[in-house]
Amino acid sequence: MVDVETYINDLKETITHRDPNQSEFQEAVFTVLDSLKPVLKKHPEYVKANILASLVEPERVIQFRVPWQDDEGNFHVNRGFRVQFNSAIGPYKGGLRLHPSVNLSIVKFLGFEQILKNSLTGLPIGGGKGGSDFDPKGKSDSEIMRFCQSFMTELQKFIGPDLDVPAGDIGVGGREIGFLYGQYKRLNGFQGGILTGKGLEYGGSLARTEATGFGLIYYLNALIKDQGDTLKGKTVKISGAGNVAIYALKKAQENGANVVTVSDSNGYVYDPNGIDLATVKQIKEVERGRIKEYADRVSTAKYFEGSVWDLDIDYDIALPCATQNEIDETQAKLMVKDGVKYVAEGANMPSNSAAIAVYKDSKIVYGPAKAANAGGVAVSALEMSQNSERLSWTFEDVDNRLKDIMENIYQKSADADKEYDLGKDFQAGANIAGFEKVAKAMLAQGLV
Repeated sequence: MVDVETYINDLKETITHRDPNQSEFQEAVFTVLDSLKPVLKKHPEYVKANILASLVEPERVIQFRVPWQDDEGNFHVNRGFRVQFNSAIGPYKGGLRLHPSVNLSIVKFLGFEQILKNSLTGLPIGGGKGGSDFDPKGKSDSEIMRFCQSFMTELQKFIGPDLDVPAGDIGVGGREIGFLYGQYKRLNGFQGGILTGKGLEYGGSLARTEATGFGLIYYLNALIKDQGDTLKGKTVKISGAGNVAIYALKKAQENGANVVTVSDSNGYVYDPNGIDLATVKQIKEVERGRIKEYADRVSTAKYFEGSVWDLDIDYDIALPCATQNEIDETQAKLMVKDGVKYVAEGANMPSNSAAIAVYKDSKIVYGPAKAANAGGVAVSALEMSQNSERLSWTFEDVDNRLKDIMENIYQKSADADKEYDLGKDFQAGANIAGFEKVAKAMLAQGLV
């Protein structure tokens, strides 16, 4: 019998040797591998079939150049990526990210996380991710359109409604999805299910915009309720000011919480009276401005440069909704000092491994991204279903399905935690619950 510790360590060494500079990918994969040890001890058939070696290696990695022209006539070339990671339970599904930080390591880490996240939803979708190091900030609509058309001209060779269905992510909202979809349709004819996050006028789903933020709070409510607690009356810090943060803010306020911060890449605002949702939406969604303008319009708010996680105030719940690795060990220790009881992640991998260790050591109840922020991809999959049926469901119908999915995700994680006696480690519970479905499918399908 193969020793599980040796098996995991050998696999880590292989990954480090093959991808020595992919730190984000290694961080994501190693965390999952460590949490799967109890499963491998209980199910040696996964070790015998070497399932993990296949799981951590993408089925396909696509990298391409994206030439485009700015409004002054200058030519630029960016890199485009699509990682089609695992299709054991369905077509590849995952967002496209436009941000200067995008590289192969980032896209692979996101794609790997997407495998387990998509599995947790209970819907038949595999894991993938993509994007480009193009920076949409400061670009005109015409420049964004030319970039998106160039990007899709290459990407369309590798995607399809039953093969790979991209969606939005950081830097890719309704405007970008529209341009991408239009170019795909121009080259291939109408295929309504080729992208999700579409406008309602051409096959989008009601509640898709709200899905990740709403889903985060549905998951948080289930987690808190299981601890015999309630969201009502809690003080909450949120980072970010995009779709996830805005709709997490909205739903948290509806549940009686007092949300006192939002942020962007320059800094954050602190409003002890509670963030005014309408003002944030006006600045970020309508004017596409910076969050510092909030403090100019709301007299009770103060603006600070830097990270919201450096703000030293008493609060109960942390909802990081900005970007990966935004919380480090020092900031996590400040959370402990400030009395934080719960952390639920709206962004992808916003807490680094040292921060997560602090959460667990201090008994902060931790809801990991792959479980807590799965609402976006869940409603994307529901959009695919509506496209296939040529139907449009009501907001209430989609929202109710989303709520059920998020509560089930928490329950699956909690059940795995109990089955393997993990001590309320819902990160490991989510990893195990997501993995077991994928592993069974891979085992059934043979050496592919």
